[in-house]
Amino acid sequence: MQDQTAAGPSIDPADVARFSAQAAEWWDAHGPFAPLHRFNPARLAFVRDRAAERFGRDVKTRAAFDGLTLLDIGCGGGLIAEPMRRLGFAVTAVDASAENIGTARAHAEQQGLDIAYRAATVEQLEAEGAGPFDVVLTLEVIEHVADPEAFIRACSRLVKPGGMMIVATLNRTLKALALGKVAAEYVLRWVPAGTHDWSQFLKPDEIRLMLSQEPVAVSGPYGLVYDPFTDRWSESDDAGINYMMVATRG
Repeated sequence: MQDQTAAGPSIDPADVARFSAQAAEWWDAHGPFAPLHRFNPARLAFVRDRAAERFGRDVKTRAAFDGLTLLDIGCGGGLIAEPMRRLGFAVTAVDASAENIGTARAHAEQQGLDIAYRAATVEQLEAEGAGPFDVVLTLEVIEHVADPEAFIRACSRLVKPGGMMIVATLNRTLKALALGKVAAEYVLRWVPAGTHDWSQFLKPDEIRLMLSQEPVAVSGPYGLVYDPFTDRWSESDDAGINYMMVATRG
């Protein structure tokens, strides 16, 4: 029988178990992951535009990133992996939850998308000598792992020379506690109560420090904010709640 989760020193089993229970609902735009579906366009635009700038690609062309490889770490049900494949990347997507991978793989097959899905951790990939990849994504993952520094450094080592890594997470601010934790979980009920632990949120300078011993140049933070009047997320100078960082390898 296949193990239901992948093991690794940075994995928090409680978080894996909670997301595994919700795996079948990943693609329900009105279910528990509805906020992620609304959040996705802003994340996708950020990744697309930064990658286009880095690799000199025209996003208006079909399969603009053809010939480039991308690793999606903590891919969940595939909400990022699928559009990245449609943009032309050769996509490898991993998650510590085998249930999430099962959901993601089945959905990709229904869409006719060839994505290399597997239940694995970043530590396993590194030990196996996987990659390196032109683009490594770890979006809304680092705040759920047991050892953020070990995790993010391992992620960065999977980036190909000349490539880039994009990290997205929540800032450890009072504003993020009020809106990203309390309001999102208990008032608006965007996500199940207990999804986030505010003490595990990371400040941008902490991520920068974690990567300081790796041969990467870190830029950001780039904020993402929600407009309740338009029900849309967009890039912003305000990194007080959600933000992204970019690490490039020379």
